[in-house]
Amino acid sequence: MAKYQADVQALLRLVGGKENIQAVSHCMTRMRFVLVDAAKADTAQIEQLPSVKGTFTQAGQFQVIIGNDVANFYNEFTAFAGIEGVSKDAVKDAAKSNQSPIQRIMGTLGEIFAPIIPALICGGLILGFRNVIGEINFFNNGTQSLADISQFWAGLYSFLWLIGEAVFHMLPVGIVWSITKKMGTTQILGIILGLTLVSPQLLNGFSVATTAAEDIPVWDFGFIQVQMIGYQGQVIAAMLAGFVLVYLEKFFKKHCPEVVSMIVVPFCSLVPAVIIAHTVVGPIGWKIGDAIAAVVNLGLTSNVKWLFAAIFGLVYAPLVMTGLHHMTNAIDSQLVNLYQGTNLWPMIALSNIAQGSAVLAMSFLQKKNERAQQVNIPACISCYLGVTEPALFGVNLKYGFPLVCGMIGSACAAVISIGTGVYAYSIGVGGLPGILSIMPQYWLNFLLAMAVAIVVPFVLTLIVGSRKLSAADRAGHAPTASAPLEEVSAPAAAEHAPAGALTVTSPITGRILPLEEIPDQVFSQGVLGEGVGIDPTGQVVVAPADATVCSVMEESRHAVGLTLGNGAELLIHVGMDTVSMGGDGFQLHVKEGDHVRRGDPLITFDLDKIRAAGHPTITAFIVSDPGDTAPAFTTGMDAVAGETPVIQF
Repeated sequence: MAKYQADVQALLRLVGGKENIQAVSHCMTRMRFVLVDAAKADTAQIEQLPSVKGTFTQAGQFQVIIGNDVANFYNEFTAFAGIEGVSKDAVKDAAKSNQSPIQRIMGTLGEIFAPIIPALICGGLILGFRNVIGEINFFNNGTQSLADISQFWAGLYSFLWLIGEAVFHMLPVGIVWSITKKMGTTQILGIILGLTLVSPQLLNGFSVATTAAEDIPVWDFGFIQVQMIGYQGQVIAAMLAGFVLVYLEKFFKKHCPEVVSMIVVPFCSLVPAVIIAHTVVGPIGWKIGDAIAAVVNLGLTSNVKWLFAAIFGLVYAPLVMTGLHHMTNAIDSQLVNLYQGTNLWPMIALSNIAQGSAVLAMSFLQKKNERAQQVNIPACISCYLGVTEPALFGVNLKYGFPLVCGMIGSACAAVISIGTGVYAYSIGVGGLPGILSIMPQYWLNFLLAMAVAIVVPFVLTLIVGSRKLSAADRAGHAPTASAPLEEVSAPAAAEHAPAGALTVTSPITGRILPLEEIPDQVFSQGVLGEGVGIDPTGQVVVAPADATVCSVMEESRHAVGLTLGNGAELLIHVGMDTVSMGGDGFQLHVKEGDHVRRGDPLITFDLDKIRAAGHPTITAFIVSDPGDTAPAFTTGMDAVAGETPVIQF
């Protein structure tokens, strides 16, 4: 008799039967369904099944949380249902049918821009720094800048433009590359197409507006002339060109014989794509981009700009939680290109600050709650530095009212920012350091808006929290299960442990975080069991103790399950939603059934690739089955893989 026969039969019935399943797959912990009609799934009854730990819907997928043994459950389910499982990418593609067109567009935009955001942030900071040393006249009665009085700073001012130009003038190269990467076509062709859009042979796109029409160079083909205009800094034009290349390559790959595809496909894809880019979609994209930027700029400079700003400041944090905030990157980039600055991005930085201030107030309210502080303090710091997910998911959304207080403070600050005309050079660090990207003449205005973004959410959260937080939430309980262990080597920990005790060390070198700080609700809410998060600095997962490998993800290679000698089961899940990377950037060193000793390598992974794919790198280290002994956890310290104790049985 199959192990999960009863639950499998019940689950098939409760999701609406075989005919209601469009696609099904699984990751390390969850069954992932794409349902024809999601309303037919009886979530309340599904969550009552013994094998099921919870359910939720995300990005068009109905996910049923099973745990470490999900592979066996999945095999029994597909065999009983007579359904052929599909790959994670196929499920992801099928899930898009359950999303609205807006959700699909925003999701695509997010996946395109995620890999190039670090470059945009770096470029924004560099422009801000160049401005400080070369454009602000601090010296000689306000007549000279630092670069004017020092050859070193003058040289640095000139040198840094090398990077600034690469980021903003050559932006189409990064955009077209990212599109080909996302769509699974040849990335080098995307890079070449991008380079043709910014070639030095062309009139620089930033100079077109100041160049007379008769002075714009042309390619003369006799029967037609094509203007030799570059698309430096253009976003929409580059995106359209990239999609033209992608669909041409896919078309020719499908219809070209394999024996000549290496020659025919690149040539027949790239050459027409370049022609179409410079004659059709480039000019169209330029006009569309200018129109979008003009509409947004009109809203932010009109007589009702305060209303536009208030709405944007109010809803930006919820947009972050849905992923729809990625659309602002394209708009910001277009604003920078068209108006040499953006008044949209400062409001984003203020929203991050406001949410961080709400967490700061929670830290004051919960100053006696040690376990809460382990989440509050790091979340507040990361939010003030521009990373909002730990604050949003770990604190503000959990309690509800801090999120709303932060939204109100953000709206107030946004009105001040727009009302006083604050502009930024470009996208920057979305928190307190964001002032470095603000044009200097608006620093005082932005500081005023920052003060409002700090004070209003802080005061509101204190007032509301003093009434809504229970005594248990404010004071907490003695964190016996999270009491710090002495940071000693594994052999020393074992020597001082009680007889029969088992010490489990960190599987990765990095910072040990409280469970609640993991940016995934399945892990952070303890659905799969208690544990910790790890913010990795190392890139190798090692066995945290002598164990047997009970489960691996052979396709995606991002997670591994272990069974300890005392019967307890552990789950190590590298990054969040990294299953969608399909194994790119991961190398698996073990297989199911292997016996490993403490320190043996299990997985090697590439942090840069995870970040470039837009996924959090925080790793979940979970006791999915504690056996007969309650584990105690250590958090709030830097750990060395295979050496620093983290769990004590």
